[in-house]
Amino acid sequence: MSQIVSVSRRTDIPAFYGSWFQRRLDEGFAGWVNPFGGQRYLVSLKREDVTALVFWSKNYRPFLPVLEQVRTLGYPTVFNYTITGLPQEFENGLVPTEDAIDSLMELSRIYSPDHINWRYDPIVISSMTPPEFHEKRFTELCAKLQGHVKRCYFSFAIQYGKVARNYQLFEKEHGVRFVDPPQSEQIALARRLTDIATDHGIEMNTCCGDYLIDDRIKKARCVDGDLISRLFYEGKWKGSQKPTRKECGCTTSTDIGKYDSCPHGCIYCYANRNKEKAMALCNAHDPASAFIGYSKTDSDRFVDEIRHSKPLSSAN
Repeated sequence: MSQIVSVSRRTDIPAFYGSWFQRRLDEGFAGWVNPFGGQRYLVSLKREDVTALVFWSKNYRPFLPVLEQVRTLGYPTVFNYTITGLPQEFENGLVPTEDAIDSLMELSRIYSPDHINWRYDPIVISSMTPPEFHEKRFTELCAKLQGHVKRCYFSFAIQYGKVARNYQLFEKEHGVRFVDPPQSEQIALARRLTDIATDHGIEMNTCCGDYLIDDRIKKARCVDGDLISRLFYEGKWKGSQKPTRKECGCTTSTDIGKYDSCPHGCIYCYANRNKEKAMALCNAHDPASAFIGYSKTDSDRFVDEIRHSKPLSSAN
């Protein structure tokens, strides 16, 4: 059964695992371990089994050669591209913002502005990044991205779980105070950012923040079945909605990434416990393994066990 494959919410595959993904295309499948139950699955990447590939990244530059193969094989493809322009202390493993903008522009030329969701996400309010910082930075980014994107997806950072712990450590180390603004202040800032985006021909969409929706701010769908249907299937393909968290509007997809494997080190990241663990896993990764984060020996054993017990997964 054909499915949308998400590549990936849980780690930055285009930035760090491009050679792995290319091997997965060559072999026609990827391994995936359920982070909540530990069950192991194989996800088909054969062209006939993939409705679309939805990529997520903060740096597509190293992935552009892989995308040549993706295009040659005819996979329907859309992109989530996160560019926030936050201070380096918050995103200390990223390429410079200008480099990210350049590769977004190249993606837009190769595909189209309609294939790209620009994510100004999350909006982190702190003593270093007050609302005025975001208005200035967002204005700069909109001016450079005008004509290269049609949509901006945004949300406000949520301080919970591992994110809250990372914030507390960061505050002690850097003397920065994080702020969780009341909804009224978030709405006011969102509307000011929408004024800026509108001036540059960019539509605003809020991710998991229905309280921000108004006549100009729409509900974001980072995995958007309607967009995929319109771009690749003349509007005739229909997917079902499967939220990944409260107020998520995403269409059902299968994600092949792994938590704690992205070395970007973003302070607000919900997918990593800490940068050191993610860096160690990434450095130890074997691109020949079907599963991110596992040796080829273990991975080959997993593949053999799964193939002798059940068919490739179509659920995630």
